[in-house]
Amino acid sequence: MSFGKMNTFIDLIERVTIKDSEGFSTENDNIVASIKAYREGRHGTELWANRATFSEATDLFRFRCIPGITVTTAMVITCKDGRFEITSVEDVKSRGMYMEVLAKAVKPSG
Repeated sequence: MSFGKMNTFIDLIERVTIKDSEGFSTENDNIVASIKAYREGRHGTELWANRATFSEATDLFRFRCIPGITVTTAMVITCKDGRFEITSVEDVKSRGMYMEVLAKAVKPSG
């Protein structure tokens, strides 16, 4: 993956639950990392057709591994086009160089 294709700025966010002194809990967003990534939207290629049978993902994000940070499905990705829930995380070719994340766009209700 070349740097030229990684042209989307994203934030990896984890949800943190904080309890106040009265015992009420609130959820806050904690930005884990702000990085550049390659983003590919869902379209009619054979690769996406194979993914469609088992996945509800709308976008694919590929970025360099971040030392000391484990990306999980409990995290969320945000970029200029919106917020995405992570549905799967994979280490590309198990080399520890790139992460491939399938994510589903979050639509606001109302």
